[in-house]
Amino acid sequence: MIKAEHLRYAYNAAETEELKFALDDVDLTVSEGEFVAVLGHNGCGKSTLAKHFNGLLLPSGGKVYVSGMDTKDDAYYWDIRKTVGMVFQNPDNQLVATVVEEDVAFAPENLGVPSDEIRKRVDEALKTVDMYEMRRHAPHLLSGGQKQRVAIAGVIAMEPKCIVFDEPTAMLDPKGRREVIDTILKLKNEKHMTVVLITHYMEEAVKADRVVVMDKGKIVIDDVPKKVFSQVRLLKSLGLDVPQVTELCYLLNKAGLSLPNDILTVQECADELEKLFK
Repeated sequence: MIKAEHLRYAYNAAETEELKFALDDVDLTVSEGEFVAVLGHNGCGKSTLAKHFNGLLLPSGGKVYVSGMDTKDDAYYWDIRKTVGMVFQNPDNQLVATVVEEDVAFAPENLGVPSDEIRKRVDEALKTVDMYEMRRHAPHLLSGGQKQRVAIAGVIAMEPKCIVFDEPTAMLDPKGRREVIDTILKLKNEKHMTVVLITHYMEEAVKADRVVVMDKGKIVIDDVPKKVFSQVRLLKSLGLDVPQVTELCYLLNKAGLSLPNDILTVQECADELEKLFK
């Protein structure tokens, strides 16, 4: 679905005119139907990377391909935008209408989709994110999690093959975060969509098929969640946390217990502790 080859992206530092590389020789492949989480501290390049996946930014060097289409080829501009949709962190910046269903219809209307097909897409998208009952409500009266789900429905209505979520839960409370992550998992598991999730929350990344960790514009780890989060010392050296239960097990091991270093869930932790104390 997405392939980055030796990707570099530079911007000018205004004070010195010196080139600063936000991305430096990044190689990454995201397969169709895969759920990939991208982690890293602020300024590591993860959001810059996300914006390359649908042509919002173009490489300074190297290549990015979306379903085989080169993002730097103008001939593929609209096809790439239709293939990869994006959801950003502030839902208020993505809502444009005064009624929920009209907001979801906005993108397909701009794509020239026939009216009957728009009606079908809007209803289906709202049902997918569990917001169909709120279709005639005003978006500004919704909670943060509900607004973000409406924003996701607006992208779904475009029928992309892939959705990139750029820190979609950063401005939400815990309830809103759960609602959005449940929606993302539903898209992956039931709609078989390709999902790229940029996030600061380790518990969200645990649910991905793969976790990519970035630092200083480079990919430093790319593996399944259990193998990534078992590297507690390395992640902490990069300024990142690990899931709370993983850190608990890490500290228990330091205190003398013998627990696996790849525990990611409370249930796994409870099961291992039960084995120790039987």
